[in-house]
Amino acid sequence: MKKSVKIVLATAIALPIVVAAAIPLFVNANTFRPTIEKRLSAALSRKVTLGDLSLSLTKGRLDANDLAIAEDPKFGQTSFFTAKRLHIGVQMKPLILHHELQIRSFEVDAPQIHLIRAEDGTWNFSTLSHGTDSLNTTRPTALPDLPVDQITIKDGNAKVETLPLQKNPQVYDHLDVMLEHFSLTQAFPFTVSASLPADGKVEVSGTVGPINPQDAAFTNFDTQIKIQHLDPVTAGYVEQATGISMIGGLDAHVVSDGTNVTSDGKVHAERLILLKGGKAAPYPLDLSYQVVHSLKSNSGQVSDLVFQTGAIAIHIKGNYQLTANVPVFDLKLLAQSVPIDDLQALMPAVGVKLPNGATLKGGTLSADFTIKGSPTDNVIVGSYEIKDTKLVGYDLGSKIAGIAALGGIKTGDTTAIDISRANVRITKSGSESTEIFSVLPALGESTGSGTVSPSGQLNFHLISKVTSAKGLNKVGVNLLTKLNSTSDAAKPSTATGIPISITGTAEDPVITADVNGLVKGNAATLKKKLSKLFGKKQ
Repeated sequence: MKKSVKIVLATAIALPIVVAAAIPLFVNANTFRPTIEKRLSAALSRKVTLGDLSLSLTKGRLDANDLAIAEDPKFGQTSFFTAKRLHIGVQMKPLILHHELQIRSFEVDAPQIHLIRAEDGTWNFSTLSHGTDSLNTTRPTALPDLPVDQITIKDGNAKVETLPLQKNPQVYDHLDVMLEHFSLTQAFPFTVSASLPADGKVEVSGTVGPINPQDAAFTNFDTQIKIQHLDPVTAGYVEQATGISMIGGLDAHVVSDGTNVTSDGKVHAERLILLKGGKAAPYPLDLSYQVVHSLKSNSGQVSDLVFQTGAIAIHIKGNYQLTANVPVFDLKLLAQSVPIDDLQALMPAVGVKLPNGATLKGGTLSADFTIKGSPTDNVIVGSYEIKDTKLVGYDLGSKIAGIAALGGIKTGDTTAIDISRANVRITKSGSESTEIFSVLPALGESTGSGTVSPSGQLNFHLISKVTSAKGLNKVGVNLLTKLNSTSDAAKPSTATGIPISITGTAEDPVITADVNGLVKGNAATLKKKLSKLFGKKQ
């Protein structure tokens, strides 16, 4: 090959490379910074600032340092959004030949995002794309659209707080976001994924837009949300003081029409506790829900919230109001003849405790309760009724101190309960049960009332008509019949049965029958009754 031909070929190959390498020397990327800042500031209605820009010809983009989006002044002076690097995909030919900026994409590396919700329900992002600068109080105008093929956020961190500030904000780490065919005036698809504390994962996908120019929080969207290994307390969704805890998963469909947000889905909960002082459910439960939330009134309607375990369902309905970002609710719980065997997992979660080693077998539960207040300060009022069940693994007869002298109550390790019902009032100060009525064949009919302290201490006082009991021996039954039928004796024989007190705790109750008091109160008459009973002279 001739030397001249080689020179021509080498020049043909090298010239484009040299030109490409030389372009950044002749194109000052920072000349585009005011234009980019102005466009972004106009589109977001917030001041946007960038650091130094550099041109990457091979990647077809401008690289900017130190991106910052200003905060709404009502929420403070620190930046709403910051990032060390912003990559701006541009059309290179118009940029180089005509200094014309045509943006194709944005890619943000490791941004820090701070989301704040005020007491009135407004967010610090509400004034994004407001149509005016957030410092300007004039009526919002039409938005200058900024269509972009793709916006990507990689490995970001978002912190979500409420005012007044809480101790445990929500934190989303390793945040990845993809917005495709982004437009302020058209709906566009998106995907979001992030990590939650305690190894939780969240994924959101759907469509959003067009952006509401009056309030970005009122923008339409249609999304599917999936959360895995959710610890709501650690993640900041639930305050520890509520006593609610679990490890769960969520699969939900959430839709907003700009006025109402409708959400329905299912929570799969493990180690669930729903009431302060409760114990973790021994196996998983499913909770399905349907909620409609009004964005304007910051309130909502729970059309159905269902606890599902086994073949049963317990329904809760009602409404709530978010006041200072704390829900205040008025709910109704209803259970109709629910099989107790299917309730074993839910009972510990709502604070129902049984004597150590004991379980309920068979029978049904009906309950009707109202739940009013906040998660940390509420009042639960209503009634329950248990029918045809058995307390297995607890020898009630041997545990009743004072009754053995009259022949004892024979129950073995299984105590039949024909019926047990009461009115109940539960507050953070403990619980109070009134109009207690129970029928235990081994003990007879019992009535009374009692309380449970916040620490779980029992203080119940019952009167048992043991004369109808089947578990007492004949001598005991006859003796108690004589005592209970005495009309001229001093108190406590005026009571129509034996006083029984229950103290201790639900797991380790101390049950005492006041036979001594009954005998002392009938001392004069008892001598006559015993003589007649055993056929002896006085």
